[in-house]
Amino acid sequence: MSNIDKVLGELMRIDGATGAAVVDADSGMVLGMAGNPSFSLEYAGAGNSEVVRAKLRTMSNLGITDTLEDILITLTTQYHLIRVIETPGMSTLFVYLVLERTRANLALARHKLGEQTPKIEI
Repeated sequence: MSNIDKVLGELMRIDGATGAAVVDADSGMVLGMAGNPSFSLEYAGAGNSEVVRAKLRTMSNLGITDTLEDILITLTTQYHLIRVIETPGMSTLFVYLVLERTRANLALARHKLGEQTPKIEI
């Protein structure tokens, strides 16, 4: 049984969080979302799927065998965190978290994201 909504609710308690989503990187489909950022989480999820796939492809082409944990995108007013979820034998999933830069503590947000992401059950 999926607990996506519960985990997303916990992520929305992070100071400065405005939106969060769980996304299937292979299809770009949003499996769950919370919050109300100033843009479409569905569109952002699909777009960031391309980012995740490009990074994984680049790592493979370079022979890098490390596991991709997260990607940080910094904007002038926001942080966008992408945390890849290990799902052996399944699609590549990731959690997408949007934070207001003036209110968020990036280190604490990354810590809490890393803490909550393994709790996701599909």
